[in-house]
Amino acid sequence: MKYRIILLSFLVCIGGIFYFSWLPDPTLETETYLPLWLRNWSNCYFNLRTAIPFLVLGFLLEARGSNTNRSLRINSDFTFRIINSAVAIVVVCVAEGGQFFILNRHPDFMDVVFGILGSLSGNLLYYLTNIFLQLFSTKDA
Repeated sequence: MKYRIILLSFLVCIGGIFYFSWLPDPTLETETYLPLWLRNWSNCYFNLRTAIPFLVLGFLLEARGSNTNRSLRINSDFTFRIINSAVAIVVVCVAEGGQFFILNRHPDFMDVVFGILGSLSGNLLYYLTNIFLQLFSTKDA
């Protein structure tokens, strides 16, 4: 059940990345359901707003991998992290590449860099969260 929740969250996150990347107006002014402070912040920190959903994506990629059935999981943690990074790179490249086909949108190489850095930060955040939880978890023997 936990794996399905993580997978659903993963798919919603990717859908959100594509949705916001492919909006015709990059200033998000047409998205009136978003709070004004968030729209203003996203216009001030244009590339950083790309990193935030990829931070979540990187976290979910690590969570998905750690909750995968042991028989299906890749033996090497390094290989597993390379695959997670490749998934994030493909998502950010598709999101930016799709902007070629949208009027008034232009791909930005720095968005690709910020997306990759956000994903790697999410991976690190998941790893540090697990260490923190293991340090402070109480085990009654």
